[in-house]
Amino acid sequence: MLTSVAAGRRLAQRAIAWQAVAIAVTALAFLAKGAVWSLAAGLGGAAIAVGGWLSSVIALGGGVNPSGGALARLLAGVALKWVVVVAVLLLGVGAAGLPPVPMLAGVVVALVAQLIAMASGHAPNR
Repeated sequence: MLTSVAAGRRLAQRAIAWQAVAIAVTALAFLAKGAVWSLAAGLGGAAIAVGGWLSSVIALGGGVNPSGGALARLLAGVALKWVVVVAVLLLGVGAAGLPPVPMLAGVVVALVAQLIAMASGHAPNR
């Protein structure tokens, strides 16, 4: 049976897979600059991927509910995602002393991969 919740879960899984590949390629590219830069790029991208996974678990984990509950779960998931991302970036740059440029590059690459994954494979409804 196809439901919007099941479709959402499949879409989230596909986005995380695309992000993992994009993050790995980015980290390998930054390896030319050094292991610390590669680690920073991987950590920035991983923050987006983990935050997205947590967001999907919260937003899609409650099953079918009234619209108010579904919207609340969606907003809570998105808020948690960005709390995780900001916390990882602050800890990475502030506490660990990682360079911010590759961390932000990892974030951007992961977000672009998410956008592409979510936009691909869907035919418009007619």
